[in-house]
Amino acid sequence: MEVFADYLVQIDEPQHRDRTEEVLAWVTKEFPNLETKIAWNQPMFTDHDTFIIGFSIAKKHLAVAPENAGITHFSDEIVRAGYDHTKQLVRIPWEGPVDFSLLKKMIEFNMLDKAECLTFWRK
Repeated sequence: MEVFADYLVQIDEPQHRDRTEEVLAWVTKEFPNLETKIAWNQPMFTDHDTFIIGFSIAKKHLAVAPENAGITHFSDEIVRAGYDHTKQLVRIPWEGPVDFSLLKKMIEFNMLDKAECLTFWRK
């Protein structure tokens, strides 16, 4: 979590900072083998130098970016969880709960799907 400290202190809204820290800490604890880094000014997790998942904040939500393949694979579950999404990100409203089981599935999917990937992004 130390790698995310500078990012977190820049979040002005305490509720947003706490939620973001909660999610990042959960991913760190649940997936201790993932590497943590800040890139493109956002926290992300990688595995063997390939992108697994990233996070960013917006006024109304925490954005989760599992790449388009992860969103496409879980689009029905994302909607059932009450989240809005685009091709590149899932929006978790600040006021609602985090569906950690869905987050876990997206991370596990990317780790498995990209196990042999030799590039940062899918091609």
